[in-house]
Amino acid sequence: MIACKPLSLLWPLLLAGCTLGPDYTRAPDSQVQGQAFQRQVPGTLARTPGVADWWRGLNDPVLNQLIDSALNNSQDVQAAQARLRQARAGLSEQRSDALPKSSATAAALYSGSGAKNTAASHLYLSGFDASWELDLFGGKRRAIEAASAEADAVNADLADVQVQLAAETGQAYIGLRDQQQRLRIARQSEQLERQLLDFTEQRLNRGTASELDRERIATQVETTHAASIALELEVIESLDQLALLGGLQPGALDTRLSTEQALPALPATVNVGDPAQLLQRRPDIRAAERRLASSTAQIGERRAAAFPKVSLFGSLSFSASEPGHLLRKDNLSGLGVPYLQWNWLDFGRVRAQVKQAEVGRDEALANYRSSVLSALRDADVALARYGNERQRRTTLSRVESSAVHASQLTEQRYRAGTSSVLDWLDAERTRYHAEQDRIHSDGQLIKDYIALQKSLGSGWRSAD
Repeated sequence: MIACKPLSLLWPLLLAGCTLGPDYTRAPDSQVQGQAFQRQVPGTLARTPGVADWWRGLNDPVLNQLIDSALNNSQDVQAAQARLRQARAGLSEQRSDALPKSSATAAALYSGSGAKNTAASHLYLSGFDASWELDLFGGKRRAIEAASAEADAVNADLADVQVQLAAETGQAYIGLRDQQQRLRIARQSEQLERQLLDFTEQRLNRGTASELDRERIATQVETTHAASIALELEVIESLDQLALLGGLQPGALDTRLSTEQALPALPATVNVGDPAQLLQRRPDIRAAERRLASSTAQIGERRAAAFPKVSLFGSLSFSASEPGHLLRKDNLSGLGVPYLQWNWLDFGRVRAQVKQAEVGRDEALANYRSSVLSALRDADVALARYGNERQRRTTLSRVESSAVHASQLTEQRYRAGTSSVLDWLDAERTRYHAEQDRIHSDGQLIKDYIALQKSLGSGWRSAD
């Protein structure tokens, strides 16, 4: 495809040239159907969500500080920022390459010999050269177009790193608070079970309890203690993960985050927008689309290599035997000439390069469409998990209430002598597990909320 003016208009052709290769048209998003996500759940609204700082809706100052610090100090973000600077420098290089090139020279020459009667001679030279390759077939324009699209793609890559980092930091923080609360409950349960074990051993010494009762309670004590040890390790891992995400050494956040804190409260509603808005918001989709544009422009850049190159060359120079006479008018000489370069016998090299560019464009198109489908899948799965966990959390809250009430009644009956110690132990074990499950569901629900924000492409900040 050649988009250029008729060949009869020779002078406008020389001035403006023509542009080879296909003009980029954004691929139609045929995968996007409907006005809402397939897994839309109660509590989510088809309103445009905010792009950045979704975590502030959780109203947790510590979480806000951790994510802000991670976005500012993470080595992954700094590496992505360096790649963006590199891409923008490449764009500047392509733009400069389309402009005239110039150089200046200066020299002082001396000649002579050791003979007494031989006169020495001096020659002083200065000059200025300029050249400009006319972009008749748009190869340089396509190169600039490709570099600009690639810089936009790298900018979107940086935004995607920020989305991933904010989500990972949020989930690690919620995991920490969940683990700390469950560790506290495990320790309280272990303390109560040890008191029950002491009480049972006293009864065993008086002959009112059996050895089997003591062994069963001792087994439960050790089981709960083992669970506490596992939770302590999970807390350490979460602390180190948060430090790593924030660009800090392991243990740097131990003092600051070691005190237990309640899980943040979720907002009453969540704005999720619609599939069409998702494609405009997710950085990975924008990056794939910009790389499709870049690969499309590279086709024209490769095609232009098959056509002649016309350059304009000019030179001005001065020469004199004395420095004071160097810039005199009669010592000036100049040269101006156009010249043609055409590598017409390349044995199919350019055709092969064009074919490679076309295949690269096809691959970029497939990658873009795959990114769209993956994004829609991510959003639907995240919505489904968020909705299901809300229902599960409601059920677990009812289970916990019933377990707490049953444990209280069993304790009263045991102290009144109408229930056995094993009945109380079973009721207490059920209450412990019910509370653990409810707290873990609280944390998982917030993690699912964060995963939903991540799937929507929220959490990035402009690099400009």
